[in-house]
Amino acid sequence: MFAVVGSYVSFGRAAQEPTKPICFAFCASFPHRLDDTSPDRMNRIASQPDLFDQPRLAGLSQADAFVTPAEEQTLIASIDAAELSPFRFHGWLGKRLTASYGWHYDYDDASFAPAEPIPDWLLPLRAAAARFARLPPGELVQALLIRYDPGAAIGWHRDRPVFEHVLGISLGAPATMRFRRRQRGGFDRASAFLAPRSIYHLTGEVRHEWEHSIAPMEVTRWSITFRSLSERGRLV
Repeated sequence: MFAVVGSYVSFGRAAQEPTKPICFAFCASFPHRLDDTSPDRMNRIASQPDLFDQPRLAGLSQADAFVTPAEEQTLIASIDAAELSPFRFHGWLGKRLTASYGWHYDYDDASFAPAEPIPDWLLPLRAAAARFARLPPGELVQALLIRYDPGAAIGWHRDRPVFEHVLGISLGAPATMRFRRRQRGGFDRASAFLAPRSIYHLTGEVRHEWEHSIAPMEVTRWSITFRSLSERGRLV
């Protein structure tokens, strides 16, 4: 289910004690529960190069089926019910709609300030994402909701240096995350397929040395991103 240039996919699963499943808090009658999302039970992207000597994607981990189809639909409805607004960048309005919680980075004036708290309905998902990344849930202090309507995209960028770990849950439609790393005379390039209901984690080399982007969508797609603060971000 993964389409990655420059990395193998590792399918090993290690035995472990079962963990208590989590039930989302935003719908008391919601009958579905998250499966065990411990990192040792996930399909993960390995960091070694492939047979064709493609560039590494060290620091990228992925897993599919991170949420159930029913959970996906509930999350999509919750995103659509949030107060989304067009992404702003130096006065320009993007096609994707967003809402930030915990912390907000303003691309118009480069300010970084606390935002309204992460809503309760996101906390169980944050806990599951933190477990996947082997982080305490409280480390993921920012949540970002995005709806990509047709034509919406994300240009080449690295997440702002106030952030460290980046975890994203893809919903509604598949997408390809493209990566590039500048080298003398050009770029190393790679890509990772983002299946609906999957999760990815960016840390280390892929987080700090590679830029990433998503091409314009042909259909609507939603995502939820959780981020931790870097040492620089903690000084704000």
